[in-house]
Amino acid sequence: PLGVLSMIDDGELDWKLIAIAASDEHASEINEIDDIDRFYPGTVSGVREWFRWYKTPDGKPVNSFGHSERALGREEALQVIEETHAFYLALRNGKVDRGQLWLPQS
Repeated sequence: PLGVLSMIDDGELDWKLIAIAASDEHASEINEIDDIDRFYPGTVSGVREWFRWYKTPDGKPVNSFGHSERALGREEALQVIEETHAFYLALRNGKVDRGQLWLPQS
């Protein structure tokens, strides 16, 4: 991952990872979130704005973002992945109540 956005959707945190395709011609030169704008100016802000507005055609309100709306970097994105994966494992292993969530039987 290059970074992560902390979108607030209906009052809940909804992390949005930002990555680049390995096949992209600049992939070897883009290693951090700030590198994206060097090769693709406006892309990170464009992604944020798309996520802000994408549910409004369905009559839902615009989404907001934490961290002063800035994208967090690679290290923070890796921490988010680790944390959310641990939450998923706890859910799968029955250590937390699944509530209304459907889980495949293993």
